[in-house]
Amino acid sequence: QVMDPKFREGLAQLAPLGLSFESWQSHPPIPDATDMMRAFPGTTFILNHVGGILGVGPYNGHREEVLAGWRKDITEMAKCPNVYCKLGGLGMVSVGFGFHERDLPPSSEDLAAAWRPYIEHCIEAFGVDRCMFESNFPPDKQSCGYTELWNAFKRITADASKAEKQALYSGTAAKVYRLIAP
Repeated sequence: QVMDPKFREGLAQLAPLGLSFESWQSHPPIPDATDMMRAFPGTTFILNHVGGILGVGPYNGHREEVLAGWRKDITEMAKCPNVYCKLGGLGMVSVGFGFHERDLPPSSEDLAAAWRPYIEHCIEAFGVDRCMFESNFPPDKQSCGYTELWNAFKRITADASKAEKQALYSGTAAKVYRLIAP
């Protein structure tokens, strides 16, 4: 769809209106999304859910292979200065961690261990000024509690500076969504 000329014709209307585009897709078409983002450098794009990792269906049992390809694609996308990344959405069943199948819900430690490779890579690739945490509730509720989710994020960013945490937890979102004056 992002390669469709009619779609792109419509997308070209966003920047002149001061509007952004939120992109959510599964990870395989990230290169197509990157092409779209490069084609519209004046448009602000927000990548949702760290790029839509899949861990079910044909991707089940291939986590390391998927992670390697996703890392490469995210690194390339992050070269687009008009793209911001939402850190979250990893609690969805489609990500394939299987937390929803456990007898007991996962702890924040469990979540941090599973999600760390994705969140840390996005922060490394995009930088803290282009990343923002998201809860993605209620979809993430399928796998974890709200408190555990935010505590997992805090565990992952425990060594971040005060300024980095400010960007990740509020500053980037305030800037991208124009909640404060630039």
